Amino acid sequence: MVARITAQSRRLAAVRADAEAVAASADALRERFAAARPIDEAAYGGVVQAGAQPKDSDAAQHVRTAALQRALVRAAEAPLIVAGMCAEGIELAERAEALGNAHLASDVECALHFFRAALAASVANVRINHRFIKDAEIVRSQDERLVAIVSIAHATLDRLL
Repeated sequence: MVARITAQSRRLAAVRADAEAVAASADALRERFAAARPIDEAAYGGVVQAGAQPKDSDAAQHVRTAALQRALVRAAEAPLIVAGMCAEGIELAERAEALGNAHLASDVECALHFFRAALAASVANVRINHRFIKDAEIVRSQDERLVAIVSIAHATLDRLL
């Protein structure tokens, strides 16, 4: 919204191309968020399915545990990807602020708060799955990616809020 309104402003005509680029990036990010929802739902569904497998014998228990571990890794990966998208959204809000439309400063701030909340929720979802994943290397690798994403996002938030 900030970019679209700014792109139409005669007073801010000098940043019209930048505003249009921000709007296009926001549209693409929104589409990626929409596509991530069913992936996350399916990942969680996989955990539920794996957990419902029989465990009435050692062999069945082994199959169930292996399926559950694979599903948990996918269930952690889905919100990890979303966390990265939240960081992109925070960077996009920074670009929107740089357009200089002071009348829309509160809208940029709201976007930053929404992305910060979504990032925190994504982190929580990654970390809860990590509690149950037995492969320490996978947890370490995903956590390193998560920490890098959060660090970048928080540095931007600290500059802007």
